[in-house]
Amino acid sequence: MAATRGPTGRRLELGIQLRELRESAFMDNGKPMTRKVAIHGTKLSEASLQRIETGRLNFRNVGDLRKLLDKYGVNDPDVIDALVDLNREATRQEWVTRYRNNVLPGMRGFVGLEAEAQEIRLYHPAIVHGLLQTESYARAVFENEKPVEETTSEFVRNNVALRMERKERVLERDPDPVKVRAVLGEAALRYVIGGADIMRNQYDEIARLSVLPHVTVQVLPLSSRGYRASSDLAILTFPDRLPPMVQVDNAWGAMSSSDRPKEIARFLRRFDAMVASALPPEDTPEFLQRLAKELTSH
Repeated sequence: MAATRGPTGRRLELGIQLRELRESAFMDNGKPMTRKVAIHGTKLSEASLQRIETGRLNFRNVGDLRKLLDKYGVNDPDVIDALVDLNREATRQEWVTRYRNNVLPGMRGFVGLEAEAQEIRLYHPAIVHGLLQTESYARAVFENEKPVEETTSEFVRNNVALRMERKERVLERDPDPVKVRAVLGEAALRYVIGGADIMRNQYDEIARLSVLPHVTVQVLPLSSRGYRASSDLAILTFPDRLPPMVQVDNAWGAMSSSDRPKEIARFLRRFDAMVASALPPEDTPEFLQRLAKELTSH
């Protein structure tokens, strides 16, 4: 799998460029152009333009794109053609689309960006993060949630398949796998999901991944008195012009994301504080071996 920009990344790239062009254009009163003024004469709403600028939507009518560019003072044919081509590439079907019936819309966009990242920093306090899970562990997680969330066997099957494909596209991306830095809470590793055999296999998988040159795994022990976040987080950084992005799950089973510099900086501070409190990466395999032995002794 080549590390080429996919449709989700293309939409985000297009949105960034359009937002910059709009903000550098001026209205008759000399102020930067607002979305309300920009959409005049197009079939767009302010909400749809906002979604385009944040990479969640592309233009269905390329004529609206051309009208916006004219308002923004863009008259270079090469620039116009490049943006039209970018919009066309953004309409291609994403691989995650085949899972769309069982994945929240916001999650589809996030999954589409994971495999395009240069680096992912991730943390989970309660369970092993999805990008590090084995298939049997992932299945056990969804089976545990099934009666509570009232999901179906099809939902479980599709989400396990999606999780395994996400893992492959990120950690086995060829020729340049994503650099992953993971902090796992000790409680997440001690929480037995699916039984002792599944946990032992999961420990072995984390140990295997932790020695790969592009993967770093640290354990945040329960004995640590340093900072620990109460919820999971993922911070994605990208090559080229795409801004960093942070994603967290919320209490309603959905997810929240932001590319605002202030939010990115805040979550980077959180992650770096946990890295400083966690055990060194080289201690991870031995720590996992101890946990496996404790399972056997019980």
